[in-house]
Amino acid sequence: MARPVDPRSSAAQTGSVAAPERVVARLRPHARELFWPSVALVVAAFGYGYLAERFDQPLARGAILFGVLLWTLVFFLLPYFAWLSRRFIITTRRIVIRRGFFVRRRQELLHSRGYEVELARGPLQTMFSSGNLRITVSGETVLIMRDVPKARTVQVALHDLMENAASLQSTQRQVMQSPTITHQTTVWTGR
Repeated sequence: MARPVDPRSSAAQTGSVAAPERVVARLRPHARELFWPSVALVVAAFGYGYLAERFDQPLARGAILFGVLLWTLVFFLLPYFAWLSRRFIITTRRIVIRRGFFVRRRQELLHSRGYEVELARGPLQTMFSSGNLRITVSGETVLIMRDVPKARTVQVALHDLMENAASLQSTQRQVMQSPTITHQTTVWTGR
C-alpha cells in the first residue's frame, strides 16, 4: 500500500530528505584562563615539597598536606572545573551554549531567526586572537560567548551559517507556494 505524499513538502518537490544537523564547532573559553590556576598548582607542589622537609612530626606534615590540598581545591580544581563546564557548540542549525557544574544552563539560538554578531576584544584577547561575541536579535542581546578562541573565524562562520539558513528558508517557502504536483503524488480513489 502506497503512502500519500504531501505535494507541498520539500521532500516531495525535490525528491530528497532534509539534511541532518551537523556539528560545525565545539569550543570552550580560551585556555589562558587556566594560567593562574596552573601557577597555583605548581606553588602547591613546591610548597608541600619545601615545607614537608622542614617538619618531622606526622601531625605537622598532616596539617601541611591538608593546607596544600585545600589550596589545590580552591585555587586549581574549582577554576578548572568551572572552565570545563562552559561549552559553545555551533551546528548547521543553531548555537548552543552550555554552562554550570551543579546547576546546568543551556541556551540555544536558531540560525534561521537572524541575528547580529558583534566582536569585542581587549588587548590580551587581541594578542591571543580570542574575543567576546555578543549575539543580538531584534536589538536585544540574547547570547554572549565570552573569550571564544579564534573569535574572528567564529564570527565569519556564524554569518555564513545564518545566511545559509535564510536562503534555505526562502527556498522552502518557494517550494511550499508552488502549485505543481509531482509524479510522487498518490491519487486516492474512494469506493
